[in-house]
Amino acid sequence: MEQRKSIDRTYDSLGWGALLILWGATILFDFIPFGIGVAGTGLIMLGATVLRSIKRLPAKDDNAVLGILMLAWGGLELGRPLLRLLFEAADLDWVIFAILLIVLGLTLLLRGLLWSGKVNIQKE
Repeated sequence: MEQRKSIDRTYDSLGWGALLILWGATILFDFIPFGIGVAGTGLIMLGATVLRSIKRLPAKDDNAVLGILMLAWGGLELGRPLLRLLFEAADLDWVIFAILLIVLGLTLLLRGLLWSGKVNIQKE
């Protein structure tokens, strides 16, 4: 049990270290687009969740949802030039916010549907 806690703390430290380095580099170097920092944050969060699952450590589903949202947000930030063509008259910040709400809603909906499927399988 103590070894499991030690591994858990190590993964936490690695994840936070990677996030802080990424955020610092994104802030320090102007040539790194904001979307790279946001998408990188999502990838780190998803990677940590996958690593915890592989090692059979408890992983919070919320981290996976937030990782997906951050990855989507980063992609949308990087795709701003394309969004400008698709939504010419719209304020892009609201467009990005609306798309993120839809992604969050779909993620929660799918998670709920998958979770309800697991519950039904366990009851039978």
